[in-house]
Amino acid sequence: MVEITGDQRVQEEVLEGLATAVNHRRWFVELALPYLGDNPIEIGSGLGYYAMEWAPYLSRFTATEADPDRLIALKERLAGEPKIEVRQMLLPHSERGDYSAAVSYNVLEHIEDHVGALRSMRELVRPGGAIVLIVPAFEFAMGPADIATGHVRRYTKKTMRAALTEAGLTVEKLHYANALGLIGYYMATNVFRLMPKEGPMVKVYDTLVLPVTKWAEQLVRPPFGQSVFAVARVPG
Repeated sequence: MVEITGDQRVQEEVLEGLATAVNHRRWFVELALPYLGDNPIEIGSGLGYYAMEWAPYLSRFTATEADPDRLIALKERLAGEPKIEVRQMLLPHSERGDYSAAVSYNVLEHIEDHVGALRSMRELVRPGGAIVLIVPAFEFAMGPADIATGHVRRYTKKTMRAALTEAGLTVEKLHYANALGLIGYYMATNVFRLMPKEGPMVKVYDTLVLPVTKWAEQLVRPPFGQSVFAVARVPG
């Protein structure tokens, strides 16, 4: 059994807090949509907010969760969504599948054997399908919030590319996202020792700063960001 790391209570608080960042979530929903295909699986669906945003655009969607208690809550939350199947899944594993894509947001950084986890995702997806990832960026930003929520690493484009390549995947897209968010996250969590949860700072950033950041990054890719966005293909 793969160990689920991090303080579950803190993780719940962070997930609930970030759920209030509606503009942020919709931006990241849009990033993945072109690559999901007709029948994707999400690895680590958390509270199900991304699943509910993606499902209307798809004929089928599978949401998964590793933690047993959170899985129960996820099933209850998504019970009224007929397109969404909910199941438990831990990575790495040896299961094979025929999904059109595997999407996983802010999960890989929790897994010690991240290359093994990527190989497991590859085995779930049909040849030519996509692996779509968002992970936190830059080790210098690792702080108390990362440790409390069970992060074992943060990434750069270089380290993300290396992990994807080692897992036998072909990198299609790789870039940083949310440049101003990295500055805000570092100041909040490393300088002021705050947790990224619901509050006025999150609301102000999501309402006023995030839309400008998104617009600017659609014009010019920044050289840094709070997250790394990656798309890789399963070889045919």
